Amino acid sequence: MQKLAKIQATLKAPKGQTNAFGNYKYRSCEDILTAVKPLLDGCVLTISDEIVAIADRIYVKATARIFDETQWVETTAFAREASDKKGMDAAQITGSASSYARKYALNGLFCIDDTKDADAIEPEVKQSASKQIIQAAVSMLDAAASTSNDTKTLESWTDMADELKKMVWPELHDMTREKIKQLKGAK
Repeated sequence: MQKLAKIQATLKAPKGQTNAFGNYKYRSCEDILTAVKPLLDGCVLTISDEIVAIADRIYVKATARIFDETQWVETTAFAREASDKKGMDAAQITGSASSYARKYALNGLFCIDDTKDADAIEPEVKQSASKQIIQAAVSMLDAAASTSNDTKTLESWTDMADELKKMVWPELHDMTREKIKQLKGAK
């Protein structure tokens, strides 16, 4: 979906919130939504939650989906509910987990990185992070391609990969399919 690739390349969602206790900056789900809404260009964005029990723990599974006229892409994220959080009732605990999961589902959908600024990261750490991003993108494209029997959709996913390579990660533009296969094998 080329519109998604364009949103991912242009979205600026600064960390505009400050945690008073830890004295660090962060972005909230609302910050991301505020930044992305003007960029949707006719696409529809939805976010939904599902409560999931895994073993003896309760998780909120958030799904962020973006639709255009013909396609949709979705990502999911999980956040575990705390069994008890001082000063919060049960609804607030669930709401907090929901906000956290939604934020990370949106981060995944729009390729928002919550790590340190790239200039503050050592070169070898940057290279490792780049490899993880490449692997995630390859996995997403593989998953999308494997769920479609429609040639037009497959071509669209290929176009999206090309756009990502050009706009988001210019160093990937010249990456061959063989190199991508090698990275997939390194998982």
